[in-house]
Amino acid sequence: MGTSEAQLPSATKTVQKQWLEVLGAYFYVLIFLFMGPFFSLLVFSLLFTSLWSFSVLYLTWLFLDWDTPNQGGRSFQWVKRWTIWKHLRDYYPIKLVKTAELPPDQNYVLGAHPHGVMGTGIATNFSTESNDFSGKFPGLRCTVAILAGLFYLPVYRDYLMSMGLCSVNRQNLDFILSRSQRGQAVIILVGGANESLYAAPGEHCLTLRKRKGFVHLALTHGASLVPVYSFGENEIFRMKTFAPDSWQRLCQMTFKRIFSFSPCIFWGRSLFNANSWGLLPFARPLTTVVGRPIPVPKRFNPTKEEVDQYHMLYMKALEQLFEEHKESCGVPASTHLTFI
Repeated sequence: MGTSEAQLPSATKTVQKQWLEVLGAYFYVLIFLFMGPFFSLLVFSLLFTSLWSFSVLYLTWLFLDWDTPNQGGRSFQWVKRWTIWKHLRDYYPIKLVKTAELPPDQNYVLGAHPHGVMGTGIATNFSTESNDFSGKFPGLRCTVAILAGLFYLPVYRDYLMSMGLCSVNRQNLDFILSRSQRGQAVIILVGGANESLYAAPGEHCLTLRKRKGFVHLALTHGASLVPVYSFGENEIFRMKTFAPDSWQRLCQMTFKRIFSFSPCIFWGRSLFNANSWGLLPFARPLTTVVGRPIPVPKRFNPTKEEVDQYHMLYMKALEQLFEEHKESCGVPASTHLTFI
């Protein structure tokens, strides 16, 4: 009887921790999917109520602050250090692996792969301090560049910027890498919306062959290229994929051309029943591996040949990074990257 009572607090703490981890993972998904539409609707709706002044005040602020996402954003360390991010990290769990030093006297363009459905591993490791990015890479100022259209959504844009995210457009990236203070690290999800269409379990298909803008950016600023691969990113959701010549895929691609992102049919597990479908991701290990930097010369106007050369070097370095770490991250030895 005495032994059981002594063990009870520990067991209770374990159950509480498990639920906190589930809530952390669920919080990330709900914010990703619904925060933007919810606050857009709320701000618009309040204009027609007695609380209209709140919307007017916010919209005035939005007008005055409109260019901030294109000028490096606005991050807050206290947001990046929220405890909920540690619970999110522990749910899967998510790890950050460093393979080489990134000296803070240089600038870097990190190409992150794969995009996955929600880029969970990349966001957790680079937009939060749950895995101590600033401790592993001291002196680097990390900025994750994402779809510019997301910063048109009221309130959601402020949340995104508080975590160190900013617009992926060229104006903003040039602004960051032109700063006098070195140690700027820009993370770009190179595959973008197109790659999310291949985010099915067991798939390692990257949209990269024709994506060369990030290489041109690195050459323009003399920023070293760094390949990053997030193992397990495509395992946390199940996805309905369509044949390339199907009408469903045609609809997805048409939607992407118009709105810059692809509608995906995906699902996880239920919040209360592991055997039912829902929006809670499956708890699969996520390991984000940061590769060795590729030195890049500074060219005011890089030629096509130079861009192609360093793009090829980058693809080879990314493939080598994948091969070196795949088995330790649970990927079969017979699996290789596919570039499209």
